[in-house]
Amino acid sequence: MYRALRICSNRGAYEALPEPPRPIDLARARGRLERQGIAVVDARVMLIAALEVEVTISQNGRLLFKTRDPAAAERVLDQLRGLLELDGPPVESPNARPPAPSRTAKGGNQSGG
Repeated sequence: MYRALRICSNRGAYEALPEPPRPIDLARARGRLERQGIAVVDARVMLIAALEVEVTISQNGRLLFKTRDPAAAERVLDQLRGLLELDGPPVESPNARPPAPSRTAKGGNQSGG
């Protein structure tokens, strides 16, 4: 679902967009985050969650990570994948090299969704 992080135009944050587009149920997301003890501000059309970096979760599925560190944004995206059950392959780092032609089979089992 979330295939790549990209730096925002102001270069002060990273964003991830779902492909294909898929909305997020904000009420459900808020409940899941709060059950894990994560502070959440509900701004009706978006949530702001205090994780390792602040992340804005929009109804349209856009995630905005307020950091200039791509590794921190990736860690928080991976955390959100588990907390909010965001499906998809691991995110591509903006600094990542293309995969080698012959890769060993690695990946998780993707169940349901």
